[in-house]
Parts: sequence; C-alpha cells; structure tokens
Amino acid sequence: MDAFFWQSVLVGFLAQFVDGALGMAYGLVSTSFLMAFGVPPAHASAAVHTAEIFTTGTSGAAHAWRRNVNWKLVARLAPAGIVGGIAGAVTVSYLPIDIIKPLVSIYLFGMGVFVLLLAFRNRPQNPVAPNDATGVGLVGGFLDAAGGGGWGPISTTTLLGRGHPARQAVGSVNLSEFFVTAAISATFFMTLGGVRWSDIAGLLIGGVMAAPMAAFAVSKVQPRLLMGVIGCFVSSLAIYQIVMVIDPHLTFLASFRRLAG
Repeated sequence: MDAFFWQSVLVGFLAQFVDGALGMAYGLVSTSFLMAFGVPPAHASAAVHTAEIFTTGTSGAAHAWRRNVNWKLVARLAPAGIVGGIAGAVTVSYLPIDIIKPLVSIYLFGMGVFVLLLAFRNRPQNPVAPNDATGVGLVGGFLDAAGGGGWGPISTTTLLGRGHPARQAVGSVNLSEFFVTAAISATFFMTLGGVRWSDIAGLLIGGVMAAPMAAFAVSKVQPRLLMGVIGCFVSSLAIYQIVMVIDPHLTFLASFRRLAG
C-alpha cells in the first residue's frame, strides 16, 4: 500500500477522534487533506461523506450507548440537515471546478479561523429549546455538503453557544450526522456517478477505529486545546490551497528565494 493510504488512515483516525470528542472536524480535516492532494472539491466532499456513513454510524451508536444523546435535538437537527445537505450536494456538483475550488478553500479557511476563535469563547449556562435547532440543521447540512465540512462547526458550536451541555451537544450532532451524511452521499452518487474508493479507504478505516474512543473522550478531553489545534491545521491547509489556486507553480516562492539569495 502506498504512503497516501497510510497518511489517510492517520488523518482519518485523528479527525474522527477530534470529531467524536468535539462534534466537529472530520469533514474539515479530511476534505482539506484530499484537496491538498489534488482531489476536486465535489469529489473530495463525496469521498469524505461516503466514509462518514461508517464513521458517524459507529460514533453515533457509541454516543447513544454512553447516553450522550438528546433525542429531541436529533429529531430537529437530522431532518433539517438532510434537506440542507441534499441542496448543498446538488449545488457543488454542478458548479464549474474553477469557481467552486477557490470558494471552498476560502470557506475552509473561514471555518478554521472560526473554530480557532471558539477555543477562546465562553459559553452561556442556560440552554435554549431544541425547537431552535431546525435552522441550525438546515444551514449546517448545506454548508457541510457544499464545503466538505461544516456540520460540526455550525451545529455543535451553535448548540454549545446556546448553553446545551457539551456531552449532549456533541452526541446529538454526531448521531444526526449519520442521517445527514447518508443523504448527502446518496445525492453525490446520483450526480457524480460514485466515488473513488482509493480516496476513502484510509479515512474510513482510521475513522472507524477512533470513533469508540472518541465517545469516551468527550467527557475527559480539553476542548479548547483541541479546537485551537484543529483550527490552525485547517486554516493552514486552506491557505495552501488558496495559494495554489492563485499561483499553481508557486513562482512567487522561487522569486522570493532568488531575492533572498
């Protein structure tokens, strides 16, 4: 097996561990990783969501078993997320790659900065009613499909910001993500005609391995530290992608080296 496969396993493991513990990051990290290797945005999102069917199923079951799930939140988040996800998948599938790639890279950079800022923000103590989660699911599902990662940053951070307990917010978002991801993947299969399994094998294996451990870690982990690390990582990959769009051959670096030398 080549180096890409083992790198994918490591990325999938770390991404799912953080995702299961924080309710975010699998899609952002995995999509950024695939795009950094030249996979087009729509195909990267399709590959990641196909892998997520297995990882979110495992993660959601583990969270349910550990009683980290608020079923009223799931009942609001999942249906709205499915609708938003299908709309996002259709949108990204038919936009020209020259348009969607820089947009997705800018979006991922913004999400990385957003997650980084959340590491330093305090949360309110009184949660709002689960009824307000419908709009969150709709927006989160659309951005998740169109940008290759947004369900966790939008849904989890909004619920945490509204005062929901961390365990319930993370567990409910992870379980809801299984249904949203299945709908998005089915849409991509119809619009793109399938995915390259070589793109997702490592991500899937690493993610499934990490999911049960992450469900346990949600009550033990240091959220601020992990959010800070993942925010920096995603932002850095997005900057690289933006630079590659502007200057594919990195000629500005060669010019800089000549001036410096």
